[in-house]
Amino acid sequence: MGVAERRERERQARRQAVLDAMRALVRERGFNGTTTRRIAERAELSEATLFWYFRSKDEIFTSLLFEAIEFMSRGLEEIEARPGPPAERLEALWGFFSRVRAEHPEYFQVFAHLAQPQATAAVDEEVRAEIARRSGDNFRLFARVLGGAAGSGRARVGADLLWAAFFGLMVLRDSRANLGATAHPDARDLGEALEMLLGGIPPAGGGALPARPARSRQSSVPGRRRSG
Repeated sequence: MGVAERRERERQARRQAVLDAMRALVRERGFNGTTTRRIAERAELSEATLFWYFRSKDEIFTSLLFEAIEFMSRGLEEIEARPGPPAERLEALWGFFSRVRAEHPEYFQVFAHLAQPQATAAVDEEVRAEIARRSGDNFRLFARVLGGAAGSGRARVGADLLWAAFFGLMVLRDSRANLGATAHPDARDLGEALEMLLGGIPPAGGGALPARPARSRQSSVPGRRRSG
């Protein structure tokens, strides 16, 4: 092994150690409670040495975010390639989300951070564009997986709904845990939530919900007035 190759391996090993430290700290403290000083300590580096490998906390964040996006992509591709009826694919998606949450809760933390004000203000424009492109690719893949169940015309909205439902339930669970309350929904609750998403929420007295009158797409957008 040459000197250049050895140095590159060492550099990659140090970068991975920093990412592993970031991952562990985000699990323990959340994104806002994770500082470069704590990351450096966990990786057994000085803070000055850390900045040889990453320019800022934002660069570490984006590296972890790209890792999370790639992990989701591989899982969605596996489900897309799996034979079976649409209902089984939907259950597989819901189960995949549950496994990601159990095995990599830090991914949910970095996804949630994207919704915060100024979350990407310090991220290079090209990097932001790449995050948007790869995330969009994942949602288009997600929509293809849902196409057989939701219909091609509704698959995009269905993908948004299914992900938002699961993600929101996890936010609710974490909020309750942080307040010292019972942390739920649990696995059984998540199963019931999926059933409701697939079949609708039945009224208390049984029977079907009353049909809603059709509305135009324009009039159904909150905060938008129809002209004329």
